[in-house]
Amino acid sequence: MELRQLEHFVAVADQRHFTRAAEALSISQSGLSASIRALERELHAALFVRNTRRVELTEAGRALLSESRRTLASADAAKDAVAAVQGLFRGSLSVGAEQCIGVVDVPALLARFRATHPGVEIVLRQAGSVWLLDQVAAGRLDVAFVATSGRAVDGVELLPMASEPMVLVCHPGHRLAGRKQVAVTELADETFVDFQAEWGARMISDHAFAAAGVEHPVTLEVNDVHTLLDLVAHGMGVALVPAPIAAKKAAKLPAIPLRTGSAESWQVSVAVPGADAISLTAQAFLGMLPRRNRLRAAAAAATALETAS
Repeated sequence: MELRQLEHFVAVADQRHFTRAAEALSISQSGLSASIRALERELHAALFVRNTRRVELTEAGRALLSESRRTLASADAAKDAVAAVQGLFRGSLSVGAEQCIGVVDVPALLARFRATHPGVEIVLRQAGSVWLLDQVAAGRLDVAFVATSGRAVDGVELLPMASEPMVLVCHPGHRLAGRKQVAVTELADETFVDFQAEWGARMISDHAFAAAGVEHPVTLEVNDVHTLLDLVAHGMGVALVPAPIAAKKAAKLPAIPLRTGSAESWQVSVAVPGADAISLTAQAFLGMLPRRNRLRAAAAAATALETAS
């Protein structure tokens, strides 16, 4: 089994199509097909179910995919290690970030990293934290800035950077606008504006309502912060959001703290693979975090190691 064959296999698995995978790899389709057939013969198993429109992974293919990603990532890390010894930095750095994460200026950090390591190709993916965590666990992202409740995620280490409370935002004329605090159980009959299910804030909201036994029908679902706040400002509904997001609206909306225990905190963290799987480029990138964030992440990592031992 060769690394080249695993690269071909992963490309077909990602594209679900031999022609598109061959184009992405800049090889002929016949050469790609021959490589996959040779891999299947060696493993004595079919890896794909083929039809005229697309291909799907077999059970054996799904088992091979995650291990192939790890193997390829380890091979890249080995190359980077040799390059580092020689005083070079090359390869790639794949970073993920949820929108309006705050805490750290991701564009500025990426620009600084590029200026310091111009030989490294930088890949950036902006998406919801659920998807980003899956990508880190699968080895497709080296680092991701995510917002979660801090709950453990298989295959991912979360290094906390900041924690903020969730608050209720509403129209100034809303019945709850003058309250000093509110419980989730008091929101049973409200119309809700919220982010899509992959956002960290949405995960926390869903958990809070489920724990309180209150329905949370989101009829106004958005994928950006400013639209959510605009809808609330127009009286279209209420929303549970992290305190820093509530402060973004120029015309201040009432932001009512939740009663203690009503919801988990919104925690911004650096998501990385297990400590032994962090690439050299990712380590260098994390080393460029502002000192206060780097110290928080390092302290969290040290605490995790002490707990494990």
